[in-house]
Amino acid sequence: MKFTLLKTGTAALAAATLAVVGAPQALAATDINYNCRANTPLGAQTSSLIQTVDATAPATVAPGSAFDIVVDPAAGQVPAEANGFTVRNVNTFTLRVPVPANATLTGIALAGGSNLGGTPTASQSGGVITIRFPGPIAGGSTYELPTITTHLTAGASGVVTSTLGGTSFTNPGLTFTTVVSTFIGDITAPTSCFPSPNPVLTSTTIA
Repeated sequence: MKFTLLKTGTAALAAATLAVVGAPQALAATDINYNCRANTPLGAQTSSLIQTVDATAPATVAPGSAFDIVVDPAAGQVPAEANGFTVRNVNTFTLRVPVPANATLTGIALAGGSNLGGTPTASQSGGVITIRFPGPIAGGSTYELPTITTHLTAGASGVVTSTLGGTSFTNPGLTFTTVVSTFIGDITAPTSCFPSPNPVLTSTTIA
């Protein structure tokens, strides 16, 4: 998966990270549009991020059986410049992904990754998986997210679908902080993003 920064406001945003789930049977790559808003001393600035997700999952599973949803993100690059301003770094990333309905989460595994400023962590609370890593990732530098494996147990019936988290700027699925050099000095811009639209990434029938 990879991000492309489409446009930024005066404060600028850096490309961030996101990962969702997948396993045996691949679906077509999906482009996800993230609406983002940075809160800066110059006012709120909006931007868009395009993320391509190669999500996979088994087409069918038996009731009560264990299965995995996995993604192996591609390397990405933080922009060195945004709207004429130098991106110093991006840091303090949080990604939220809902636990799919009709399945029980039994574990989350993270493996690999590089230039993330520390070891990524994953936790689950209230039906939401939260992945964090600290950064900072310097402007212009490359990074690679870890492979994310979500272990699930199928319910009695139904369909297990995976999506990304977030519905609005006040209920974001992706947050991070961007430090940008501007004419008033370095500014810190807390940024909130949500996918719009938010398509189904994988679908597994319990049968």
